[in-house]
Amino acid sequence: MITKKEVQRVAKPVVLIAEELSAATLDALGPDFEVRNCDGANRPELLAALGAGVDAVLIRSATKMDAEAIAAAKGLKVIARAGVGLDNVDIPAATAAGVMVVNAPTSNIVSAAELAISLLLASARFISPAHAALKNGKWARSKYTGAELFEKTLGVVGFGRIGQLVAHRMQAFGMNVVAYDPYLQPAKAAQLGVELVELDELLKRSDFITIHLPKTKETANLIGVEALKKVKKEVRIINAARGGVLDEAALYDAIVEGRVAGAGLDVYVTEPCTDSPLFQLDQVVATPHLGASTDEAQERAGIAVAVSVRKALAGELVPDAVNVKGGAIHDEIRPSLPLVEKMAQIAAAIAGETPVSMEITVKGDISGHDSSVLAISALKGALVAAGIESVSYVNAPGLASERGLTSTVTTTPDSPEYRSMISLHAALSNGKSVKVDGTLMGIRKVEKIIAIDNFDLDLPPTDNLLFLRYADKPGVVGAVGNALGTAKINIAGMQVARESAGGSALMALTVDSAVTDAVTEALKKEIGADLVRSVTLVN
Repeated sequence: MITKKEVQRVAKPVVLIAEELSAATLDALGPDFEVRNCDGANRPELLAALGAGVDAVLIRSATKMDAEAIAAAKGLKVIARAGVGLDNVDIPAATAAGVMVVNAPTSNIVSAAELAISLLLASARFISPAHAALKNGKWARSKYTGAELFEKTLGVVGFGRIGQLVAHRMQAFGMNVVAYDPYLQPAKAAQLGVELVELDELLKRSDFITIHLPKTKETANLIGVEALKKVKKEVRIINAARGGVLDEAALYDAIVEGRVAGAGLDVYVTEPCTDSPLFQLDQVVATPHLGASTDEAQERAGIAVAVSVRKALAGELVPDAVNVKGGAIHDEIRPSLPLVEKMAQIAAAIAGETPVSMEITVKGDISGHDSSVLAISALKGALVAAGIESVSYVNAPGLASERGLTSTVTTTPDSPEYRSMISLHAALSNGKSVKVDGTLMGIRKVEKIIAIDNFDLDLPPTDNLLFLRYADKPGVVGAVGNALGTAKINIAGMQVARESAGGSALMALTVDSAVTDAVTEALKKEIGADLVRSVTLVN
């Protein structure tokens, strides 16, 4: 006989930890999950663990979550990479399977910036070879004469978050900073006291160059043979970003030929790398991809992905999900995600069918923020209302496309009655439509349905709702109350809106339990309603 305690244990979502993570990761996950462990670098062990049924898998860089691994993991909902790089995750395969992929994009930016600076300083002063010589009994003071940073020009190739951290810290050393980034506005660089220049100019002017770019088709060997012909012979080049952006063979030739003074390297085109000819040069200080290897970065990464896993398994949209359209979500938009889901569920329930299209209009103060993600919220809500299982922000667009369901978002600053509100207009296959308006009230952002079609309401979207549309006449409220009382359904709240006395009316009720089809049919006959819909919202 299975006890209640055993049932609860079995029902817990399963999280597979495939690589060593910080203890803080487990603390951040909390007690609501069954945690399993495996060696993700051991392929048979990984596939067996995934095949045993897991809801989420947490990895670092050694575990390959390719199409085979994803296919083996039936029911997998989340792949969480405790770090930045996702070269070991097949994102298209994950997306097709409805699996959310999350990482921790900001977890190691401080550590990476500090390592780049460490390599720069070590390269400038020959720290590594001088240290090695001294340990070998040689006092080689005259051999290792270095260079100051003060009043020198630092060229930052790639001026994203890490590049900006490096620039800010090196300005404190008295360095002049120029940067190359084709996607950055000059005004943003100017705010940080940095001059934005073309790459060729950066190469010519810089005394030190530090690279902070991802490796793409466009950036592969960006600092290569031709680029290294344009630099000062005193230049020192640092790469703690991604291997392959700096051409290692070209760098070796340039150092040996005296066209480059030195380099600091943490990443390589092929890793692990233990036999590069660059390692034989005193002018090169090298580390084995230590950019994120600090206790603090590992702890931040583990905590970040644990929080993301919790959110994803709770059905929430995760800002760090890399395969969900919409990108980062503004704090003013985030509370509207569940509201729009519920609005779509209500619209579909009142319509009695899945809409063919939905238009979401964002009005008022929040219209100035990117609200495109609300299109996915609406799709998710409509699909859930249609009884589709395992709908997520990852697979909702694909599932909707298969069913011919579309959604769009438009914005307007005009919102005469509310500071901000959202309208969802659902078009139906018969040419009719249903319109649901909602808002978030007050500091606590309390969800309210404020209108359905032309009927004004003040309705909290609780778990169980009942809507009745009928011709306004005396006795309806009592009849509805009696019918629900007889069915042992408690009424938590009731509102009646009407177009005019004796005209069409809409009654909206919040109830403590779901209303059965038998009760809705009885109500329809009792009051002569042209519409009675029971809605059980899925959060």
